[in-house]
Amino acid sequence: MYRKLRVGALWAAITASLTGCGGMVLQDFAASRPDMSMEEYFSGRTKAWGMFEDRFGNVKRQFVVDLVGRWDGRELILEEDFLYDDGERDRRVWRIAKLADGSYEGRADDVIGVAKGAAAGRAFNWRYTVDLKTDDGLVRVQFDDWLFRQDAEVVLNKAEVTKYGIQVGQVFLSFRKLPD
Repeated sequence: MYRKLRVGALWAAITASLTGCGGMVLQDFAASRPDMSMEEYFSGRTKAWGMFEDRFGNVKRQFVVDLVGRWDGRELILEEDFLYDDGERDRRVWRIAKLADGSYEGRADDVIGVAKGAAAGRAFNWRYTVDLKTDDGLVRVQFDDWLFRQDAEVVLNKAEVTKYGIQVGQVFLSFRKLPD
């Protein structure tokens, strides 16, 4: 019996170290301001600077993103044009719908299924699965994506990237709203 408990406790500790404990809760940001409204902030032109770091903290890639968003009252069309530090270019077009309950659903060509998200105060969190291009082909990973509005112009973004529940890296971005 004691051995089973000890093995169970060891397994729980290993699982917790791989998946992390606790984590952020969206509602903890409900009273914070300014509000993170996806359709308001990303309407118009935005520029972002970002990087991907592997799970060991090594920066593997840096990039710049030019974004153009159009809100039609129900859906945000968000065009993202990426330029990576090695010269590669990529494009993602999001179709983000705001639902009646205030939550969001997003779709893009490389997103598997539907991204689901919500905002509370200055924070926005959404989760989705995507096929990422790598040197070895496509790799299916999950994103736990957090955006934090700092002021009228700046949003900071941190996304945990996992595969089979194990963190493979993080993405960091800084967005700046551009004048129309």
